[in-house]
This record gives sequence, C-alpha cells and structure tokens, in this order.
Amino acid sequence: MTHPTDRRPLASRDTGWARRISRRLARTALTPNQVSRASMLMALVACLAFWASAHAEGVGRALWLVVAVLGCQARLLCNLFDGMLAIESGKASPTGALWNEAPDRVADLLILVGAGLAIGVPSLGWAAAAMAILTAYVRAFGDSLGHRGDFGGPMAKPQRMAVVTLGALIAALAPLWGGRDEPLWLALWIILLGGGLTAGLRVRRLHRRLREGGEGET
Repeated sequence: MTHPTDRRPLASRDTGWARRISRRLARTALTPNQVSRASMLMALVACLAFWASAHAEGVGRALWLVVAVLGCQARLLCNLFDGMLAIESGKASPTGALWNEAPDRVADLLILVGAGLAIGVPSLGWAAAAMAILTAYVRAFGDSLGHRGDFGGPMAKPQRMAVVTLGALIAALAPLWGGRDEPLWLALWIILLGGGLTAGLRVRRLHRRLREGGEGET
C-alpha cells in the first residue's frame, strides 16, 4: 500500500472535478489496480497513433497526432485516479505499490518510443524512454533506502508528458509553416537531456541525505 506522504504532489488531486470523478469511481466495482492497468492501454493507444502518424500526411497525420495526445493525457488521468481510488476511497490493496509503479514504466516506454517512431528516429525515442526509466529508478532506489518521495524535476513524469503533448500538438500544425517532425524531435531531446539532469539531481539529493543520515553514527 502506498502511504499518502509517498505520493507525487499533484495540484489536480485537490480540484473539485477530480474529487467528484473519484467519488463516482469509488461507487463502482473498479479497483485502483485496474485503473493502473488501463494506463498502459492508453499509452499503447498513444504509441500506435504516433506510429500511424508516420505513415500519414496532411489532415490524417494531424488527426493521428491528436489521438496520440489524447492517449498521453488519458494515461495521466489513470495515474491520477488510481491513487485517489486507493487512498481517498479506501480501495488500496497489498499489490497496489507494484501496480502503481510497473505500468508507469511501461507507459513511458510506449509513449516515448512511439514518438520516436513518429519522426522516423526510434533510437531517440528509446534513449528518451531509457532516461525516463532511469529517473524513476533513482527515486525508487531512494525509497528502498528509506528516503522516500523524491519526485523532483525538472523532467519528472508530468513534465515529460507535458513536453511530448506540446510537441505532438505543434507537430500536428507544423505543415502550416512547412515543417513536419521538428517539434517532436525537439521534445524528445528535451526529455532526454532533461531526464539526465533530473536523474543527476536526484542522485545528488539522495547522496546528501545518506551522508547526513550517517553523521553521528559509531
């Protein structure tokens, strides 16, 4: 079970619309783990839409990119409501921590590799995905050592999804000024480099906490 203090701080969690939807979901038979699994399905939709956009032109390509954006945002909504169902609605389960983490890594992989396929540079998508997983690994490793909840950026999950969403939306409009893949290409590089910086900063904070925690020990 995930403790409330270990959760990613999200302003959207305290909004009226999120609480209303969470209460309605709580009245159904839906479980937090099912919502977590749905996040992978939404990421797969985004991945396939990105891939399809690489083989389309004009309006068709723009529509596929919009579908990819919707998949990315639906993934984030699943990430929001699985935790709210588990904590606020009291539906947490013994396997909740596993299902809270593993689908996120799969979703990052699908979305970022899909974005790489969209621009015909899958290696860039794989590199961005690897860096996203590294940032999560550093946080999880810190959690395992008792220093929980380092969700700091500048390129944590919400920022990654914001960058790839913005890149896809601009790419959908790029033909208006004679462009095509440049916005998504730039988005993936921002995620790759920002992810490296994020992982480095998390390691530095973890190192400082471990060192401070060891002071005074005999």
